[in-house]
Amino acid sequence: MSKPFDVCIRGAGIVGRTLALLLARERLRVALVVQPPRDAAAQAAIATGTVAEATDGAPASTADREPKTDVRAYALNSASRQLLENLRVWPENAFATPVLKMQVWGDDRARLDFSAQALGQPALAWIADVPALEQQLMQAVRYQPQIETVDAPVKAALQVVCEGQKSTSRNEFGATWTVKPYPQKAVAARLISDRPHQGVARQWFHNGEIVALLPVSSTGSGENLAQSGNSVALVWSVGTERAHALQRMPDSEFCAALQQVCGDIPGQLALLGDRSSWPLALSSADRWVGPGWALAGDAAHTVHPLAGQGLNLGLADADSLAHVIAQREYWRGLGDEKLLRRYERARKGDIAAMSVVTDGLHGLFAQTDSRWQGMRDWGMNSFARSGPLKSWVMRRAAGL
Repeated sequence: MSKPFDVCIRGAGIVGRTLALLLARERLRVALVVQPPRDAAAQAAIATGTVAEATDGAPASTADREPKTDVRAYALNSASRQLLENLRVWPENAFATPVLKMQVWGDDRARLDFSAQALGQPALAWIADVPALEQQLMQAVRYQPQIETVDAPVKAALQVVCEGQKSTSRNEFGATWTVKPYPQKAVAARLISDRPHQGVARQWFHNGEIVALLPVSSTGSGENLAQSGNSVALVWSVGTERAHALQRMPDSEFCAALQQVCGDIPGQLALLGDRSSWPLALSSADRWVGPGWALAGDAAHTVHPLAGQGLNLGLADADSLAHVIAQREYWRGLGDEKLLRRYERARKGDIAAMSVVTDGLHGLFAQTDSRWQGMRDWGMNSFARSGPLKSWVMRRAAGL
């Protein structure tokens, strides 16, 4: 008879696999639920909440269907990098690009500049290529004898839900999911520039839209590495109808629309492949834990992507939960609700603070009235001159 499982993790995305590896180090026997993929790229996108899945039985629109290639890239801060390095799954070489500087533009002449050198750090963040990171985690899980992959939940002392924001297990445990939808979608793509990015991340707040261009060292498929210094990952937050229009544009028109926002600053841009889009929302569960269960990552909370902190928050959840379990009293069971409350208390404050910041910034920059634009520019310029406040925000965002 096989040894019973200590923990069953429902969801084998980045957060789920990371948590499985952390718990395996504590000599716990972990069951990792991996759903059979309908399509490899589609399953990866849906499992992480990156691409919208059909709801209420209705088919996803053409604009929401997943691309043939994976265009996702995540910004990881120092804390996330340290966690992944400790697990020996950090994607080195061409798959984790350091952000040396960040430039942010407002509506008119407002501008913010951040640099790793000012922080005394090697990078502000690292832009990780998602397929490479997932491959590293899959390999580590495969060679960890304490982890067994299963295709359905199994009995265990603790059930952890890491299924993403479209989790079907929250209702089973009585957690209520509250969603504040934004009238926006994010459009993602990979592009190539005629200029090297030089490790600079750029963001534009323009007429209610938010454009982010992140430096990446590959195309997402690992090809064209000779052009690695010129590739960028795009996340463009726009109104829903505008997103649909952008998805349907020919490549040349799409790039022209993007250049209207960015100007010539990033160089001349050309699409490298498909585009994807997904709806944006602020969402959270009312309870993250209960007797014998816990939520983590996007199954517990989501925020607007404008700060690039989504995966960092999820990885911090995994690290905190594993730490709470490792430090438990010898007589306390894994599913003890009082134990799991420690994890919830440790994380809810940070999540609430990030939710307030991202929701407030979205509300501020979604306004298109010229009076709001003047106020935003004044605020950005004041923050740029704030000295200690700017340094504190930089350190916090960098995970320091």
